[in-house]
Formats: sequence, C-alpha cells, structure tokens
Amino acid sequence: MQTHLLLRENPRALALRPTVLEEAPSGVLVFEGYEGSNSRAIAKLYGPSEFEDHQWRILNSRPVFGCLGLITVRNECFVAIVTDCVSVGRIRAGEEVYKIQSVSFYSLSSNNYDDFVDPASWDDDWDQPSNNNGNVIQHPCAQLQKLFSVGSFYFTPDFDLTKTVQARTSKASLGVHSFDEHFLWNQFLISGLLDFRSKLDRKKQMDLDRGGFLVFAIRGYVGVEVVDIDNEKFELSVISKLSCQRAGTRFNTRGIDDNGHVANFVETETVLYSDRTCYSYTQIRGSVPVFWEQQGMQLVQHKIQISRGSAATQPAVKRHFDELLDRYNAVCNINLLAQRDTSGGETLLSNEFNTAVNQLGYNENAVKMVNFDLHAECRGGNYENVAMLMNDIARYLDQYGFFLMDTDDNQIIYTQKGVFRTNCMDCLDRTNLVQNVISKRVLINYVQDRFKDRRIHLDRVIARHSHLWAENGDSLSKIYAGTGALKSAFTRTGKVTFMNVLSDATKSVNRFYINNFQDKAKQEVIDQLLGKLANQAIIAIHDPISDNVTRQLTKRVKEYSSSRRITIFSGSYNLNGKGFKGELLDPWLLQHFRWNDEEPDIYVVGFQEIVELSPQQVMATDAEKRKIWEQQIESTLNSRSGAKSKYTMLRSNQLVGAALIVFVKSDIVDEIRNVETSIKKTGIMGIAGNKGAVAIRMDYGDTSFCFVAAHLASGHSNVDDRNADYHTISEGLRFLRGKTIDSHDNVIWVSDLNYRVSLPNEEARSYAKEGNIEALLRNDQLQREMRQGRVFNGYQEGYITFLPTYKYDNGTDVYDTSEKQRIPGWTDRILFKGAQLNQLQYSRAELYTSDHRPVLALFEADILTLDHEAKVKLQKELYQSLSSIEVRSMPPPELPRRKNTVPSTTSTKLSDSFVDTLIDLSFDSGEFPPPSTDTKKWWEDGQDIPKADKTRASNHNPFEEDGFILTGGSSLKFPSSLQSDSEWTPLSPASYQGPSLANGTCMTNDKSYTNGSSNNASSSPVITTHGNNNNVSSVIGFWNNKS
Repeated sequence: MQTHLLLRENPRALALRPTVLEEAPSGVLVFEGYEGSNSRAIAKLYGPSEFEDHQWRILNSRPVFGCLGLITVRNECFVAIVTDCVSVGRIRAGEEVYKIQSVSFYSLSSNNYDDFVDPASWDDDWDQPSNNNGNVIQHPCAQLQKLFSVGSFYFTPDFDLTKTVQARTSKASLGVHSFDEHFLWNQFLISGLLDFRSKLDRKKQMDLDRGGFLVFAIRGYVGVEVVDIDNEKFELSVISKLSCQRAGTRFNTRGIDDNGHVANFVETETVLYSDRTCYSYTQIRGSVPVFWEQQGMQLVQHKIQISRGSAATQPAVKRHFDELLDRYNAVCNINLLAQRDTSGGETLLSNEFNTAVNQLGYNENAVKMVNFDLHAECRGGNYENVAMLMNDIARYLDQYGFFLMDTDDNQIIYTQKGVFRTNCMDCLDRTNLVQNVISKRVLINYVQDRFKDRRIHLDRVIARHSHLWAENGDSLSKIYAGTGALKSAFTRTGKVTFMNVLSDATKSVNRFYINNFQDKAKQEVIDQLLGKLANQAIIAIHDPISDNVTRQLTKRVKEYSSSRRITIFSGSYNLNGKGFKGELLDPWLLQHFRWNDEEPDIYVVGFQEIVELSPQQVMATDAEKRKIWEQQIESTLNSRSGAKSKYTMLRSNQLVGAALIVFVKSDIVDEIRNVETSIKKTGIMGIAGNKGAVAIRMDYGDTSFCFVAAHLASGHSNVDDRNADYHTISEGLRFLRGKTIDSHDNVIWVSDLNYRVSLPNEEARSYAKEGNIEALLRNDQLQREMRQGRVFNGYQEGYITFLPTYKYDNGTDVYDTSEKQRIPGWTDRILFKGAQLNQLQYSRAELYTSDHRPVLALFEADILTLDHEAKVKLQKELYQSLSSIEVRSMPPPELPRRKNTVPSTTSTKLSDSFVDTLIDLSFDSGEFPPPSTDTKKWWEDGQDIPKADKTRASNHNPFEEDGFILTGGSSLKFPSSLQSDSEWTPLSPASYQGPSLANGTCMTNDKSYTNGSSNNASSSPVITTHGNNNNVSSVIGFWNNKS
C-alpha cells in the first residue's frame, strides 16, 4: 500500500500515513528517536482520529511504499523506507510482486540527510556520490542504499514471498504466522518492529497490517511472463530466493558453516498459473557442503583448500541435510564438478562431497548422489549431452513429482515429494544450465499430460521459459560473482556461437576484476545489512517493561543455562626450521598425565619457524611440513595407551613459519560452532609473513575462545618493536563480522614472543646454572612491560618455575655456544585471559629437535550453554507478570485470502500475581505511589505498595475502562496539501530521482496513568487483548484486494 512519509521538525519524528485514509482506516505509524541511546527508538500507532497533523509536513513529493526497518550507523538511528518500486507481475490471483528500485534512510535525530542524491545514479564501483559542488556527501547509509538499488530485492504486500506455493497452501502452514528466516533479507532491520507488533492488541495488529507499513524483502530474481496454451491464459513465473544465512560474494563466502548453512543457497520455483490450476516445481542449489576455501587473486586457476578434516566436517553436513529433508522430504544431489584430476582442485572437492554424503547413514531413498562432469561430458559446447544426465535422474523425476492445485475449489491434487540439489563450483553457470533443463522437462511433461487429448504447440511456452531462466541465471550471477552468467546464451536460445564464447570470456575477465577489487567492500555492506558486523545490535523499540524483563533475565541466567567444566591443553614450540625427525612428542603433549588422568577436551598447539625463514619462504606459505606435524600430533594423542577418547583435528592454519593446530575430542565436535581462522603479518612493515600471528576462534556451547600463535620481532634490545607487533596483532587481526581477539570470553596465546632477559650474558648464564629463576625473572622484559602497562593488558601468565627455553645448541642441554652467544631467556610463553579460565600447570618439555624447548599449560574452563527455549519461556512469564498485554509472537500472516477468525468477547482476567502489584482500586485516600519515569519505576523502588482488595476485583480488566483510553484530541483535520495525492491508489510507481530517506521505531507506554487520566495524551495506551485466539487472518494486502 502507498503511504505518505511525514516529518515533524521539533521534536523530530517521522510518520507513515496511508494516502487514502477512508479506504484504509489503519491509522498512522510514528517513529521517534530515543534520547540517550542510538540503539533504541520509539514507535507509536495512532488511530486516524488521534493523529494531529498540523505539526507535520510531507517529506517526499511522491508516496512511499513502506518501511524495511531500522538500523544504527555511525551512532545514528536510521529508518529504511522503500521510495520506488516497480511491479514485475502476478504469481497467482491477488499475488502481485514488486521489485525494489530505491530505498532511502532517514535519521531520527538529524535532518542532515533528508535531501540526498538518488543512489540509482551512482557508478558501479560503489564510490560515494558527490553533490553539485563536487564535494563528497558522506551519507552513513550510502552503500546500503546502493545495495538496495541494484534491482535484486523484491517484496509483496499480498502474501508471504519467503515460502513456495506448496508451503503456503499446505495444511501445516495454516496456523504458522512466521516468515522463513532463511530468505527474509531485512530480518535484522525489521526484528524490533515485529517485536513491537507482537505486543500490540489484536485490533492494532490488524490496523498495522492493513496499512502496509512494514515491508518484507527477499533477494534473488522474480520474473513473470503471460503465455497462451490452447486459448487458455497462463502466468509463467520463475522465483529464486537467495538465502541470507550464509550470504556473501564469490571468494569471500564458500562452502558450509557450523550451523549447516551453505554459500549461495538458492530455492528456485517455476510456477504456471491459470484461473483453473496452479502448477509449481521447486529446485535448490548451494555450495558444496564441506569446509573449503579458494583464493581469488588468480586469473586462471583458483586453488581449492579443504579447511577442515572429514570427521570435524560431518556434524555440519548432517545439520545441512537434516534441514533439507525436513523441508523437502527427499534430496537428490546433482554434482557437476570435475571427476578427473584438474589443476584447480575440483576433483578434490568432489571427492570430499561424495565422502561426506556417504557417511551420513540416511535411508537409501532419502539422500541420493548423482555425479555428472559437465565440462567433460559437454566438451566443445555440446550441451545437448545434458540429456545423458536426464536419463540418469529420470526415475527420481517420476518419484518426486510436482505440486498441482485446483484453483476453483483450492484442492491440492499433487505435492512435490523431493527436490534436486544441484551444484558446480560457484553454483552459477553450469548449475543454471542444468536446472533450466530439469525445469523444462517437468513443465513439458505436465502440460502435455494436461492437454493430452488436444494437439498443442509448446514453442512459445518453451521460449518464454528459457528466457525467464536465462534472466534468472544472470541475476543470481550478478549477485554472487558480479557479472551475468556464463552459458546464458545457450540457456536463452539453445545455441552456442562464436559471439557467445567471446561474451563468456569477457565476463570471466570482468569477474576477476570485481572479485579482487570490489567484492570485499560488497561483503561488508551485505554483513551490515544482515547485522553481522561487530557490535551491531537490533534496534529495540523502547518498552520500560521489557527493560525490567531484561534485567531480571540477567539475574536469573542460571534458570535457563547449564555449565560444565572442560580442560584445555596448550603448547608452543619454535622448531627453528627443523622438520620432524622421529622424536616422540609424549614428553610435551602427554606430560600432564603424570599427575592428572583427565583427558583434555581441547588441544591447542602453536608452532613458530615451522619452515626455515629464508627469503623464498617469507613471501609464501608451504603447508607440507605443517601437515606432517599434524599427523604426528594426531598419532600421539590417539595411540596413547589407555586412551578413552579419540581426537579429531578441528582446524589448522599457517602464516609462513607460524602455525596453529586445534584438536578436540571427537565426541564434542558437534557442540563446537563458528570456527574461524585469521592471520596478521608484521614482518617488513606488514608485508612479509616471517613475523606475525595466526589465530583460530570458536564457540563451545555459548562460550567463545580465541587461540593465538604469534612470533614477534627478534633481537635482544628490540623491545619496542615487539610491543608494536603485539598491538598490531591485537588490534589488527580480524575475524568475520569484525570480531577481534578481545571480542572473546577466553583468549590463550601460545607464542614465541621473543622477549629476553635484560642481564649481561655471563650473569644470566650463572643464574641459570644455579637454577636461580627468581633472579632471572626480575629482569624479564615481558613481565616488566606488562607491569608498566605497555602490552598484554588484562592478561595473566602462570608462575614460571622452569629454566629459560632459549637458546640451546641443537640436540643438547647447553645454552648457545655459537659466535653470537645469545643470552638465555624465556622467549616461548603462554598468556591467557578469561574470567572462567583457570591455569592448572605451566612447564616446559625436554625435546631436542630445535634450539628452543617447548612449553605447555593446562587450563580448566567453565562452558556455558543456554537453553534458548527455556529463556523465551521465562521471558514470557516475566513480561506477563509486569504487563496486561499477552506476549505474542505473530509476524504478519501469509495467506491474505483466509477468512478472519471472530475474536472472543470474553474479557481477559488479570492474574492474581499481577493484581497484587496494582494499586488498590478501592482506595479513596489518594495516597498513590508517585508517577513512574524512565529511570524510576514505582514497582522497583522496594517500598510497600497498597494491595488490591481481591474480594472486590472483578473479571473486567481495569485498563479497558472507557475513561482510561484517551484520544489524541479533536477529530483529524486534513490540509489540502495532504490530500493532493489521494489519487495514488494503484501501486504503480515511476522511477523517481528525488531524495528519499526514512526512519522509525517503537511504541511504548512508559507514562503513569491514574484514575483513567494520562500525563501524556499523545501516548498510545496499553490495551488488553480480548480472548486468546492468536489466529490473525490474512490481512496483509486485504485492502488492496477488495473488490
């Protein structure tokens, strides 16, 4: 529905009001900033007669099309408003879809950005726009506006676009009022407003929905073509929805995550609709569901790296396929990767995929695997050979079927019983070609069966279908890789020409440039939209009751959480460039078993100088030696006599000489999520990797860990350089979403920090010979720098009871006798911080491979695991005990044509516990508690509160007294300026080049009401909902669909 965007200057506020109130008496949605916080806002829903518009003016000369939500950027709260869109067609009767063309962001606290350049006019390089004077206008949301303007976002006011036709019409979905979180791209922006909606009474919820104030956007492609078959009119549609769970650009987002979400996951539906029937067929695509990476700065081949072992990968793979089976009942994987050795590593990836699927152990009919090397089978552009694949999957085509519904009586005839999951490397070009062929085959079979008694010509239908799929492939490719799809000409025409080949070559070159020079910036914008950057939080709609609930939840955390104690082994070893020579690692990795039988849950092993730091090695990383040490560690842990547990390598990474390896017990892999790794170079002004750090972070339950293996600047007197290296690593090493080392609950450094002992050589050697550790420690550079607050603030180090670990003559217990005669010192250290981290052991091991001795430390840590269902239940209980509004979780309904359920007329009775907290309604002395404020609430001041006379309490809710509900003043007067656009009834926007921005936030009732009067007549009163029927009918788009 079209709305006017209104502005009140002082105090600043924004409002959305339907253009024609008489046809949609839904009221006005008002947004205000919340003083003192940029992560909160105020939203209020006024009735038409309550809104006094004499202080308001229209901010946009044309109507707008709803609010996408709120976001904080650079310490300002902005409201996202759809300012231009265009219809792409009708999927079914009453199901119109619109493409977003322009979104503007308006600040709730400033008018600096009210007049701004239309982002559609910006260049493709994502640069900031300029004003007429050539000065750069730094709008905080400029890149978000650019993202929304590229034409890949869609919405509808009529139905739930996040679900397929089958999902929307199945009986299981009738009582579910929720969007599919996988495909709702503005979920982060709109969550606060959905929470605001859930706390409104039922009538106001329906008013909010009727107004079309809230927009729910998908990203992907929607295309509609009208075709005639045997003189019957059909709408042929292709709808692709890109998942936002693991969203990003080509080389920044690959493979699977620990939650089972894969990159470039797309659900594509082909719909053929007429007034008599509705046909639908669904396919999916997604990145190979294993942990893998690929570097983008290569023109021809991009080497694939498998970043996690098979055993550590399997829990995530199982989560992925468990969810697919829950959604689609059965899955047939069509793997289009190379089956023969290639320099790019496709065969390696394909083998990992097949291994992962074979280890799932599902019923043989649940998950199938079909391998088809498309490049090999269709060499030379002979894509007609895809027919061989179609023969291989013919039996699954018949088993899975398609969805068919009789639209005359809304009876479901067939349901689709399985889905094809197609993948190649990027899930773009080869995938789109094959999915088009599958979709065409199923569609032709259906049409021919339906019109089997008549002779029909399908050329027009096939041409339109191919055109839609070619457009679909181009759109999805532009989102993920930055260019249109390769092979799209064959999809469109069924032919391969020289010009097609030349076009594909040009696209490949463009992809190289975009992937290497633009995708990082795009990834940051996508993460910002999805709320995945560091320190981002959902804009909360201010509600003083919710504030109190949050405090109570914090105090009662033990009621919805559990904890367990784990042990962590950590060790550091500088190898001096020496490879494995057969020396047993037991004295180092198993030393703690001498006095503790507890098997560590986690092993963290850091190496330095794992390779010789020669000029050739400094600029590149050789992983072969690291892999040898990984094998030796695994062998040592899993071959120990009397071992009760098996260990699995969770993750490893390497920066030239520094390497970090993490092993965990096999039976806890499933409890570990969000494993990431990162590196930071500090050598040669940050260019070379001879010095620097590698880090691995993870979440165990709901407790986060970060492990760091660093190698700082060498040289006895280079203390300042080492301090600088530390700060470069601590502040510059970043994980995904902007997380730093300090973002974690627990941090352990296993490193060669290279700090020395500041004593003359002979004196230091004498103390070492005597075992006078105290004398040496008094001159330890690291402890001195920490005491003076220059490095490692907040960190601890266990008490050192062992001799200096550096530098020995190789293979001996003799300190350095070379020409340099290095002073003995503790270069190898283990430092830690974390409130629940307790060190049990800190010692060294006697290994002789290197001129260093390895160090080790054993820790205990308490792991917190939250029961999120129990938390939600307690949150509801707390809210209901403090509010007369039932807590609801009802996002807008998805089927607008459903009949409304008549609400019960029975009044809701207040609970006894809440009656006890009310002021005495029969008390006449006037001695009421003082009014509440934002900072002081009468129910929290600890004083005795007059009790209600329960014998006189009726079943009628006192908050429903007529005198208690106040209007906003006299009836609404409409200036002619606000009525001038009343003819904007149909939703048919034009491309508008003017400025656009918007804001919004939440409604609360934080004012004190006594004896039916209010201190603030403009505040929306809290109204108790009648009845307990939460089945709000389809009201989105109801007013647009009235006959």
